[in-house]
Amino acid sequence: MALKMDKNDLQVFLREVFPQVAEEFTVEEVMPNAITMRLVVGEMHLRPGGTVSGPSMFGLADVAAYLATLAMIGPEALAVTTNCSIDFMRKPAAGVDLIATAQILKLGRQLSVTDVLIRSEGVDAPVARATLTYSLPRTAGSAA
Repeated sequence: MALKMDKNDLQVFLREVFPQVAEEFTVEEVMPNAITMRLVVGEMHLRPGGTVSGPSMFGLADVAAYLATLAMIGPEALAVTTNCSIDFMRKPAAGVDLIATAQILKLGRQLSVTDVLIRSEGVDAPVARATLTYSLPRTAGSAA
């Protein structure tokens, strides 16, 4: 299945539909059923101890899964998260952006299931792993 939205389309969509968080996330690369995203880590993402907070990592995983899905089905603002399971495995490196790689495991007519690995930039070991399920609006043009 071919991409319906490229890197630029996704970044523009994020700015238009979610302007409150768009500047925090950057689409690095888009491929069929996969995306690489960056969380530009700032002071607002830190928790006591100087590490990136769990909610910030969840946000990165959620946005990565969302945009990976939209890249395949087109601009469907009403695709919504229905489930998320996230494992926090190690402390992110201090003062470093986080990079998420998301892979769609299943894209059907009603659901999209995506696996996301989050790493500190320049570090191979993942800091978190998430699996997210999205419910797709009936207008979405995804395949079974």
